[in-house]
Amino acid sequence: MSDIALVRADGAVRRPAFLPALASVAAAAAWIGLSALVALPPDLGDFGFTRELAIGFAGFGALLLAAGFLHPGEAGLVRRIQGWSPWLVVLAGLLGLWELATAKRAWLPMPFFPPPQAILEVFVEDYARLADSVWHSLRLLAGGYALGALAGFTLGVAIGWSRNVGYWVHPVLRFVGPLPATAWLPLAFFVFPSSGAASTFLVALATGFPVTVLTWSGIAGVNKAYYDVARTLGAREGFLILKVAIPAALPHVFVGLFMGLGSSFAVLVVAEMLGVKAGLGWYLQWAQGWAAYANMYAALAVMALACSGLITLLFRVRDRLLSWQKGLVQW
Repeated sequence: MSDIALVRADGAVRRPAFLPALASVAAAAAWIGLSALVALPPDLGDFGFTRELAIGFAGFGALLLAAGFLHPGEAGLVRRIQGWSPWLVVLAGLLGLWELATAKRAWLPMPFFPPPQAILEVFVEDYARLADSVWHSLRLLAGGYALGALAGFTLGVAIGWSRNVGYWVHPVLRFVGPLPATAWLPLAFFVFPSSGAASTFLVALATGFPVTVLTWSGIAGVNKAYYDVARTLGAREGFLILKVAIPAALPHVFVGLFMGLGSSFAVLVVAEMLGVKAGLGWYLQWAQGWAAYANMYAALAVMALACSGLITLLFRVRDRLLSWQKGLVQW
């Protein structure tokens, strides 16, 4: 065993407190070095915001350096920064390679591969159009996702609980469900009166299938002994559904919600490219049409952050609703 590893009384290995601090200092050095790489060698092209990007990287490195000298118990943010320090070192290295390959050495052709300062320029100068696109996408996603999740949850509970419902719905679900939602694009834009309504339907369709299947699986897999105990205490069918079946199936339901969120986000972008006049999908198509690849990469970064943020929010909701199952749910 390493000399710097300590063994607690319960036998668990505990690392010394200075190791996270060293990792944070290493991350700070990486970001300060990245700042020097951006600022000192001259750019091979006329790129704006090089100085501002270097200052931003240096400021972030200074924050990491300060976090390295603070005790992890002093603030939760400090503890999280120190925990992410290895990833921050890797990220700084990747950004440095990106800067070298584009602005400093031009190993990658322009305009297909713009440097990081070009992405920053998009966020600074085109923030209004980008923010408007994010707002329209989130509004469309919220409506379609809510409708699909509600319909999928209701249908999944009905199929899992009632054999009669399962007899009639299961064949239709097996026939229609596996088809990708984007395959319904021509029909949706013909049937619905507006492109917004058609896009909402496609997002709901992409969300509804995984939520239905996982909810159905969760309801059908509930331990029958739970029902027997509840019936012994005088519970009726409504109580069995609302207080026994649904709570026990919630882990499966949230798996379906996670899967539906990823599917709905993909369908959202495709629908906005073809139908609506605003949104991140429309912004991507507009950027490609004008060969504004920096705008395209900026939109992709925003999409990744938005999807990650929504997944994090869904995790928080899951942790709160399933707090009674703490230790049993490992995803």
